Amino acid sequence: MTNATPEQSRPIAIVTGASSGIGAASARRLAAEGFHVVVAARRRDRLDALAAEIGGTAIELDVTSDESVAALVAALDGPVRVLVNNAGGAKGLDPIEQASVEDWRWMFDVNVLGTLRVTKALIPALEASGAGHVVLMSSTAGRGVYEGGAGYTGAKHAIAAFSETLRLELNGRPIRVTEIAPGMVRTDEFALVRFEGDAERAAKVYEGVAEPLTADDVADCVAWCVTRPPHVDIDLLVVRPLAQATNYKVHRERG
Repeated sequence: MTNATPEQSRPIAIVTGASSGIGAASARRLAAEGFHVVVAARRRDRLDALAAEIGGTAIELDVTSDESVAALVAALDGPVRVLVNNAGGAKGLDPIEQASVEDWRWMFDVNVLGTLRVTKALIPALEASGAGHVVLMSSTAGRGVYEGGAGYTGAKHAIAAFSETLRLELNGRPIRVTEIAPGMVRTDEFALVRFEGDAERAAKVYEGVAEPLTADDVADCVAWCVTRPPHVDIDLLVVRPLAQATNYKVHRERG
């Protein structure tokens, strides 16, 4: 594992779940904003390519492992200005009476406990920077519910509560806390993971939606929040595509 030793003039930003989608897009955008970005995820081959592209550092990370998170912290060299807790995902769309306990266990371990592990471990480094910022990648699923989504919406509601509580607990210390809650975002993998690789079922999620959000749209939100002056905290940013009024009301064009 290579230590993260950026140029001294470049503040460190860590992005979890950085091997694809919103995480990779956020890493690229933060690098463009002048950060030395530590890209962290399980798929090392993708991380190495991304780190080479943006001049960052790749660190293999499994947010469900205490040991892996400890290794991430040990590999850092210097204070951390930004942590983007992006690792997460959904599995299944079954009603509660048919729900898979293992799918729920995975969603809560990755989305909720993973966020806890990483944030808890990095608070000292964020505070040491004198202007730390924790960004929590939530979802509009954390602000509403829909049939079949109780496992994922439950996990994202927990992130909303985590964000609000963390802000209270860190009040008076130099760490901002921002929750970003995207609506429908079309990425290469989110729906595929949810439906266990069923590409046809995954495609139907976006069927008829002319312009869902892209990973770059959300990365733009991340960059805007973390580049506000240090005394400005964007508590919550909800972003949806124009076609989506709520989680369950989406305009779909018929061909």
